[in-house]
Amino acid sequence: MKILAAMSGGVDSSVAAAVLVREGHDVHGVYMKNWINEENIIGHCPWEEDIVDAEAVAKQLGIPFRVVNLMTEYREKVVKYLLEGYQAGITPNPDVMCNREMKFGVLWEWAQEHGFEAIATGHYARKEGDRILRGADSNKDQTYFLAMMQPHQVHIAQFPIGHLLKPELRDLAREFGLKTAEKKDSQGICFIGQVKMEDFLRTFVPDNPGPIVNLDGKVLGEHRGLHLYTLGQRKGHGVASPLHKQAYVVVAKRSPSNELVVAIENADTPLLWARKAVLHSISSTGAPLHDERTLQAQPRYRCPAGDAAFRPLGEGRAELEYTEPQRALTPGQICALYDGERLLGGAVFESIQHA
Repeated sequence: MKILAAMSGGVDSSVAAAVLVREGHDVHGVYMKNWINEENIIGHCPWEEDIVDAEAVAKQLGIPFRVVNLMTEYREKVVKYLLEGYQAGITPNPDVMCNREMKFGVLWEWAQEHGFEAIATGHYARKEGDRILRGADSNKDQTYFLAMMQPHQVHIAQFPIGHLLKPELRDLAREFGLKTAEKKDSQGICFIGQVKMEDFLRTFVPDNPGPIVNLDGKVLGEHRGLHLYTLGQRKGHGVASPLHKQAYVVVAKRSPSNELVVAIENADTPLLWARKAVLHSISSTGAPLHDERTLQAQPRYRCPAGDAAFRPLGEGRAELEYTEPQRALTPGQICALYDGERLLGGAVFESIQHA
């Protein structure tokens, strides 16, 4: 196959390209230039270094390489979504949207125009036919970030490293002699770099201070803007713990009164735990999710998927009822839906029903 390998300059996408070359495919490397930090946001935006590393690996592999400038599309499809979401008081996920709108959206359109049959990435995910399965390395599984992909995108996606454990991937990178073999994994916003979300948001959204209150309405401090906080957040809200081994956690954001609500965290903290939610913008990686069923729903990355009843409401909405209470379900966040190891699709939390 003629495959376009999205190369970020990291070890995962480097090995993905190397595996495809070894398998005999006609592989071309591409770096998606999405961001160059013109706003001078605090943090490290290593796009120049990443391009150098990606190009060096492509040269080692003997494959063509080019940089594709998608900065305009990234601002429109990912940054705008991110900022509008936070300004509306919800918690969006730019990494999920980057995959659907950019890698397997805008970049795929470019790839088709240049005769490519598929796009490969360094995601820890597996494919069987047109089904996406969790990556073999449970600590690195990234199928959550693929939850909003559509069937035609799944069809042309290749995940060459999904069968590997991370130590095995590092060993393979050394075996291939890749420049990125020892490069540390990035932890920043999708294709931007080591930039904290708070610093990113404060560059574009002005502070809007207001009171931090407890469940009884007592003022405990002042926040800098509701958009800078997330439900379930334990640290960084500025309210000190009252006693040893007790901590305040964010349980609500009241936009009309501009109040950030915190409470002492325990197994019964009001507003922190919930079993029921309404989902919207349901997206399926395969057959449409039209029928009532039991499945596993993962409310955020690095969180176990819980058993839940899925009840369609029509028009891309559904009710989700977990078997066990879930911590800090949050409007705007992505909910990935599974049948065992198989990724069924995803949706966005619309509202949460607290007991």
